[in-house]
Amino acid sequence: MSLALAPAERLLLVARMRAGAEALLARQHGRFAPWLAVALGAGVLVYFAQPAEPSPGALWAALPLAVLAALVARRARLLGWLIGMLAAGLLGFGVAAWHAARMPPPLELPRGALLVTGTVTEVTVLPEGRRVTLAAAQVNGGAPLERSLRIRLRADDPARPLPGDTLSLRAQLRSPAAPVVPGAWDFQRAAFFSGLGASGSALGPVTLIAGAEAVPGFAALRLGLEARVQAAIPGAAGAVAAALLTGSQAAIPPAEIAAMRDSGLAHLLSVSGLHMAIVMGTIFGALRLAIALVPWLALRVPGKACAALSALAMGAGYMLLTGAQVPMQRCLVMAALVTLGLLAGRRALTVRSLALAAAVVLLAAPAELLGPSFQMSFAAVLALAAGYEALRGRLAMLAPRGGWRRRLLVWGLGLMLTSALAAAATAPFGLHHFGRLQVYGVAANALAVPLTSLLVMPAGMVALVLMPFGLEAPALWLMGQGVEAILATARGVAAWPAASPVLVPLPGWALIVATFGFCWLALWRGAVRLAGVPVMAAALAAGLVAAPPDLLVSADGRLIALRTAEGVFLQEQPGATAFARTALLRQLGADQARPLPTEGEAADGAIACDHPACRFRPRTDAPLAMLLRSAPAPRGQRFPDPPAPEAVRAACAEAALLVSAEPIRPRCPTAAAVDRFTVWREGAQAIRLGAAGVDILSDRAARGERPWVPPPPLPGRPDPLPLAPQAP
Repeated sequence: MSLALAPAERLLLVARMRAGAEALLARQHGRFAPWLAVALGAGVLVYFAQPAEPSPGALWAALPLAVLAALVARRARLLGWLIGMLAAGLLGFGVAAWHAARMPPPLELPRGALLVTGTVTEVTVLPEGRRVTLAAAQVNGGAPLERSLRIRLRADDPARPLPGDTLSLRAQLRSPAAPVVPGAWDFQRAAFFSGLGASGSALGPVTLIAGAEAVPGFAALRLGLEARVQAAIPGAAGAVAAALLTGSQAAIPPAEIAAMRDSGLAHLLSVSGLHMAIVMGTIFGALRLAIALVPWLALRVPGKACAALSALAMGAGYMLLTGAQVPMQRCLVMAALVTLGLLAGRRALTVRSLALAAAVVLLAAPAELLGPSFQMSFAAVLALAAGYEALRGRLAMLAPRGGWRRRLLVWGLGLMLTSALAAAATAPFGLHHFGRLQVYGVAANALAVPLTSLLVMPAGMVALVLMPFGLEAPALWLMGQGVEAILATARGVAAWPAASPVLVPLPGWALIVATFGFCWLALWRGAVRLAGVPVMAAALAAGLVAAPPDLLVSADGRLIALRTAEGVFLQEQPGATAFARTALLRQLGADQARPLPTEGEAADGAIACDHPACRFRPRTDAPLAMLLRSAPAPRGQRFPDPPAPEAVRAACAEAALLVSAEPIRPRCPTAAAVDRFTVWREGAQAIRLGAAGVDILSDRAARGERPWVPPPPLPGRPDPLPLAPQAP
């Protein structure tokens, strides 16, 4: 029997396939435009993945492609969309390169005590002392710097500088630190795009040269609000309340930060869409009710439009008050689109509004794409928008008809669904950046979010309105009671068993693939969207089983970690910071480390130590590595002596890799070596020992030659050991 089709049957089959394709495309109407924002972000990501700085010429290639896409889309919608995706990707690539090209170069500052003079642009209240940000600063009387300086004042300094003041002080400055280990957060890149040049600590008291001549704006207002809130609400609750109103988390004690993080409530500390929605919703509802209560006004004034515009203006002011952080920018753009739709009598499309907000943020600050704030904020809102759209029919069946019990049940179910969608969407990003999962986040949010929405933030808004009259105390007291309840919830949930397990961070490639699958699931309609689920599952599964490095050497050489099946073993030298230690262990999926075995002991058969060296073989098929150890530095000597030459020669005879926190001399012709001079030249080191041999990845090789990466150091410096990484 012949399977060949007659000409008429072929035409019929082609017609049916074309009709099916057109029906599929018609169902996705309105869903093609959001993918342009995804392509824009992909272009930004490609820029940051380059090993060398590219030219911003892609920006000019994007413009004619965009015009071509618009012309082609009139006749062939799918082809025009594909050309538009390419244009958006080139636009993202070119805009990121353009932003990098217009930034001033990193500062090269001398070491030691420096005389710094500059104008205060921001004052941050810390648990102990204050931190000032200086603009147009002069170092030792030199020319004004193009980048800002961030200096922590002494805790006993009686000075209380304000934004706009001109200060002079002696300080020790350090450039932004390199990543603690390859692949960790890049402080130098973040500082480069934020305009920060250096940070440091004051060595003496501050001298006020000139006070502010005029009210400097939102920075001074923010500082005054923080002081009044913390004066009315003592302790950690006051610091949290100030953070909710002004966005500054610096004064919150570390214990409360950890409890909020482990319980899944850390998002409440970062002002975001939830806070903006509460502020604008409160203003909108109050103004619309006030207009409706005055019949003469209600008959002559469009109450909804006036209330919406007023709420938008208050939202913009709240964004500026809190420092215009990325989640607030995104929410304000979306709120503006919704307001415009309301004024035009049209309904704003949530997913498209979110895509437009993402595009605006990426064009204004493309480096934000790499930060957890951008990623987790947009992921949570996209999950909520797409999830509620997909479940709209089922949720309509649960419409709150009947008594208050049914209404309360539906409200509770909606709250739990919101928490579950947001937690599931942000979990991969949190695992990538922080190496933690919040197991009981849904339960904690079910208690804390209603408190924040119905008590804490409304009381805070009333307090802000009453502050000019000095009548804010009752409202702040009520806000403090709500914050205390939130902190009690955070401490209680964080104390539950395995509330926040530490896992190996999700690799970047796995996060990218999982994000693509998530976007596929959220942006398309119909059954075709389900193809994103296996993509996400496969990426997450592959990422979670990916083995971390076997050996890590920190950027300052003071921390060397060895990973075995039994756990992580750490060699820690004096001067290593707690921040660097935590960051290094996080890359290995651990929160605790054990010291190296003493002489004659063995650890799981992988590590055996004697006086001059530790033998390390993580698996039977792995090559042997030798960690050469030095005796402690004699009194009055800064660094220990290098390993003895005879110990080096003995290790060369059998090991494929030599590692030492001190210089290794002589070098082995047959073995790789990582020592203090290696990290000085190349940065932190990540080493894998496998059947194929020794694989070493340095921080310099991982980041490439970019404007924010310092050039290789030149020999002859008196101190080849880099400064220890500090917390940002």
